[in-house]
Amino acid sequence: MENKRINGNDLIALGFKENHTLGVALKINSKRHGYTREEMLEKFRSVLEDPTSYSEDAVFGILSSAILGQDAVDKSLIVLNETPVDYAIYGASEIETGAKAQMNVAMKLPVAVAGALMPDAHQGYGLPIGGVLATSNAVIPYGVGVDIGCRMALSIFDLPASFLEENVMMLKDVILRNSKFGAGNGYLRHERVDHGVLDNKLFTENSLLSSLKDKAWTQLGSSGGGNHFVEFGVVEFEDKDEVLNIERGTYLGLLTHSGSRGMGATIAGHYTKLAKSLCKLPYQAENLAYLDLDTHEGQEYWLAMNLAGDYASACHEVIHKKIKLALGAELLAQVENHHNFAWKETWNDQEVIVHRKGATPAAKGVMGIIPGSMATPGFLVRGKGELKAIQSASHGAGRLMSRTQAIKTLSPHNLKEMLTDKGIMLLGAGMDEAPMAYKDIHAVMASQKDLVDVVAKFSPKIVRMADDGSRED
Repeated sequence: MENKRINGNDLIALGFKENHTLGVALKINSKRHGYTREEMLEKFRSVLEDPTSYSEDAVFGILSSAILGQDAVDKSLIVLNETPVDYAIYGASEIETGAKAQMNVAMKLPVAVAGALMPDAHQGYGLPIGGVLATSNAVIPYGVGVDIGCRMALSIFDLPASFLEENVMMLKDVILRNSKFGAGNGYLRHERVDHGVLDNKLFTENSLLSSLKDKAWTQLGSSGGGNHFVEFGVVEFEDKDEVLNIERGTYLGLLTHSGSRGMGATIAGHYTKLAKSLCKLPYQAENLAYLDLDTHEGQEYWLAMNLAGDYASACHEVIHKKIKLALGAELLAQVENHHNFAWKETWNDQEVIVHRKGATPAAKGVMGIIPGSMATPGFLVRGKGELKAIQSASHGAGRLMSRTQAIKTLSPHNLKEMLTDKGIMLLGAGMDEAPMAYKDIHAVMASQKDLVDVVAKFSPKIVRMADDGSRED
């Protein structure tokens, strides 16, 4: 029992409130300081009952100060709504408790108007991944996410699926020569390409963005780590799609997934810190700090976020153009959609800011791509515009287990067998991206039949991902 970890619930049971003091206590506990579990709990109880007597204590003095100062802090905090608005949950039985708890807190924000939780949802920072939140004239940097404007892009070529089977090694070479992976990685100066997005005046008007321009140029047309990928696969249309004007059949497709690289991550970190300094929320909601769009800071983040989104799109454009040129093929259609973003939209006759953190826009008629994993299909979809879902859908299958858990528990042998069985060539990636670490994409799609119609299925065949163990930027 003595080795059992002390957690937040243990401290709350002692009388600690869910505020800054809880975090301070947990930080002290992480070092244990030679105390047994029971001795540490007794110390925490004693400090809480009489913080003044511990004001000079070498270990617990910082907790004493936090408790004594918290009353004044609490009075200055923005008050959360006690009776939040209800929100829709899709695929509720497959969504972890932590993600629902985070969404519950988000709905208590005084700026919250509506919300929805997608079937691929799992716990993140601030807003859960798979969370959709509409707010009134406010933007939440952690409601957008760290990888701003992360997106999917699909090119469907005028080549039959048989072309892939007959030219596997050539297509492998095309991917390897025209993509680059790994957090922090980019192109050497003589390899860089130019793009109009780098001419945006914000790179001269905003000092933070100005400092990031060279990195943005270096990483233009590259992909990050984690679940980012470039892959060739088979696109199957069971029926002719009149809108895209593509006949029933199977075609060679190129699917990519990545975002705004180091630039987006730096923007997210900078403006989250700024939001937290301006928007003082209770402990459990502090990662949902928001910026009023009527303020200079709010407008500055909004413009930077949109630039990061344009940059992410440019990265995909460069990759797809390079590979199209290498193939010498023509396009039948190209579809692109993004997540980790905030949009100005009208919902229920009210202008709102819709945050889709790991969620796909699915307004009526809007095209989107919902991938599965390296060994399971993805789907080309068309939105139905479901109001309860705030015109959104999932952005993928969603993680079933953490990266650490996947690495510790999943078998490389089983992964190799699965890939061989499905005829998939994997270039890079680690066990944290194994298909078994993700939810069943078919169950996820079944949970959102009211949100999207399936137009075509994409089956991956040659998959490239980061092989250096790096996370998304």
